[in-house]
Amino acid sequence: MVTLRALGPDDAPALTRIYSGASIQHTTGKPLTLDQAHAKIRTALATATETPRAQWSWGIVTTDEMIGLIALRRRTPSMGTLSYILRQDTWGNGYATQAARHVVDFAFATAGLDRLEAMHHPANPASGRVLAKVGFTRTGTSDRCVEDGPAVPYQVYALQRLVPHGQG
Repeated sequence: MVTLRALGPDDAPALTRIYSGASIQHTTGKPLTLDQAHAKIRTALATATETPRAQWSWGIVTTDEMIGLIALRRRTPSMGTLSYILRQDTWGNGYATQAARHVVDFAFATAGLDRLEAMHHPANPASGRVLAKVGFTRTGTSDRCVEDGPAVPYQVYALQRLVPHGQG
């Protein structure tokens, strides 16, 4: 079972473990330094005080250990994007799926969003399976430029909030 919690100043070492090795092969490909981890935490804490709030970042915690990070970003008043990263040694346990379910519930019930989108690198099909388990549907691809490389066709997914019959 996983829980989500706000990031805190003491989480920088855990973030450097999360943003390393195979976990970053389909992101920047560069490990997060301790200084960069502290900056990421400062940014998360600063965005938590904004009104209206445009971003939420949570640590993914299991057995009192932070094993990942999940974020929700408001892109328009009614649409947001979901992203997540887990430490490599925790893959395959359903943690990303559990965390994503928590954030989807939060996005629709608390943040007031009607639609969520997410994407993943084509060489990371496990992330697509996470999104499908949570209810996302693949909608196509989006070419993303990778540093010093060709554009990569990321798989794009969407999830629409279900409106009870007779409402909305």
